[in-house]
Order: sequence, then C-alpha cells, then structure tokens
Amino acid sequence: MKRILILGGGGMVGQKLAKRLETQGLPGFGDFKVTLHDLGFADDAVGDDKRVGNLSVLAEGAALAAERFDVIFFLASIVSGEAETNFDLGWQTNLWPMWHFLEGLRAQHRATGGAYVPRLIFTSSIAVFGGPYPDKIGDEFLTSPQTSYGAQKAACELLVQDFSRKGFIDGMSLRLPTICVRPGKANLAASSFFSGIIREPLNGLEAILPVDDTVRHWHASPRSAAGFLAHAATLDTGQLDGRRSLNLPGLSCTVAEQIEALRDVAGNNVVALIKPRRDEAVAKIVEGWPRNFAPDRATALGFEAEKTFREIVDVYIEEELGRR
Repeated sequence: MKRILILGGGGMVGQKLAKRLETQGLPGFGDFKVTLHDLGFADDAVGDDKRVGNLSVLAEGAALAAERFDVIFFLASIVSGEAETNFDLGWQTNLWPMWHFLEGLRAQHRATGGAYVPRLIFTSSIAVFGGPYPDKIGDEFLTSPQTSYGAQKAACELLVQDFSRKGFIDGMSLRLPTICVRPGKANLAASSFFSGIIREPLNGLEAILPVDDTVRHWHASPRSAAGFLAHAATLDTGQLDGRRSLNLPGLSCTVAEQIEALRDVAGNNVVALIKPRRDEAVAKIVEGWPRNFAPDRATALGFEAEKTFREIVDVYIEEELGRR
C-alpha cells in the first residue's frame, strides 16, 4: 500500500486535497493511506491519520522523512502578507523547514542505497515573478520576486530542482494562481480580499475592497488547486525535461469583472455589500504581482482550471453554501 503525506494538511488547500483523495482516489495508485500534518486541525477536518506538530522543529521533519512516504505534498507555509511584515518569521517558516526536510529525505535515500526516491510536490506561487511584465507571462519568463514571500517560494523551487537533479527526490513545484473563492474567514494574505469580496457578500456580510477595481489578477478555484496537486502526483516527470517548476492554468480578470460575476449570480443588493476602502500597503504589494499567463507547458501536460470567474463563484456556492 502506498503512503501519502500532506504537510500543511489542516489548511484549506490541504483539506480540499485530502477530501479529493478520499472520494476520488488517484489513477493507477490502488489502495493508499493519507497522513496529514499541521500545527492544528479543525474539529471537522477530513483525515483518519492527523498529526499535530511544527516543521520548524528540525527533529520533527527528520522523523517524518524517516517514515519514507511515497508521495509528499509540501503545502506548509505562512501567507504573503505575514511573510512581508515579519521578515524573520517568513524565512524561518517558508524556507528552512523545506531545506531540513529535504535533507531528511536525502538521508533516507542514502540509507536505502538510492532506492528511496519519493515524489515531492511543492506548492509555489505566482509571487516568484516580478515586473515589468509582458501582456501574458509565458513559460520562459524569468523569476524576479518583489516580496519576501515570493523570494521564499523561489528559493524553495531551486531546492526542489537541485535535489531532484541529484536524484534524491522526484520533485516538482506548482506555481498556483491565487486561490479564490476561499471558504472560511479572511487570512493575513495580501490577496485575501479577492475571496472576501465574493465570500462575505454571499454570506450577507460587508466586504472591504482595498484596491481599485481595475486591478487584474490570475485566479483558480480551491477545486482546481486540489486537482492540480492530484494530477501532479501521477504525472510522468520525465516530460518536464528537467524544468521542474510549472506555471499553472487559471483565469485572468479584473476586480470589476469579479464583481460583475457576483452580480450575475446574486444581484445588486449583494454587490452593494462591497465597500471600497483603499489600503496603500495592500495596493503596493498587489501592484507587484503578475496579471495574466500563457501556461502552455502545464496545459499540454493536462492541468486544467476554470475558464470564467462565474465558474469560480459557482464552485464556492456549490461546495460551501450547498446550492447552485
């Protein structure tokens, strides 16, 4: 039986992935067991084997590596806004646990005479890019992050690339679009408002819009995020030709287009709950983010996402509000 580990399994994407694995399985995997690891879990969290712990504790990462999981999803990190405002915490949380965990996997690789080579899938971010941008960012565009969070994600990508090149792991980094509409409460991510201006009004609450409605961004739903990760688990990484970081499919739209999709679904009274209130700190961070992509490599490899923002809104309503 294969064993799967989700680091950051108590978070929103980790839980969406765990639920997908539980209900849909993985093609060609047969029976498998999923272990989730995180700082904590909600009372209704999915998963039979849930471990509470902290990857920043070096011995903990080494102990997990010693269990020799077949597939590892590395989702654990702090979010963009927190990483930007707390420089030390950002690097201590988003980089060093990855280094020490990979070192633990390398030790297991050596202990088995090179037989142990786990698939490791890292959730990176479009924050690894920096301007000036072309109209659409292609697969050849360079990484030049303009935030600490983006720099931390880019550094982890390089580690995954090099440990894979050496044959210690079979890794890949998925540059996720901003995941929208996220269920639950707002978090400290600078991108949190993209979800908030849809989620809160649909739940009868006011939402603050901290940027101009002309801001354009790249989105995919939580359902697509779980699909990306599941697909990566079964992908033949030989098709990557040694380039193990992928820009993933998504949808480019403006905030105004998001709002119109909400209006189409729920009407003017719901849209009226969105209150523009510019936040210069958030606006400055968002200005440095990419807006549109041409993810040809990932599309050719079978990764898929929504085509319209209305579809993204419908996913939230279906999965979180229980109605279409």
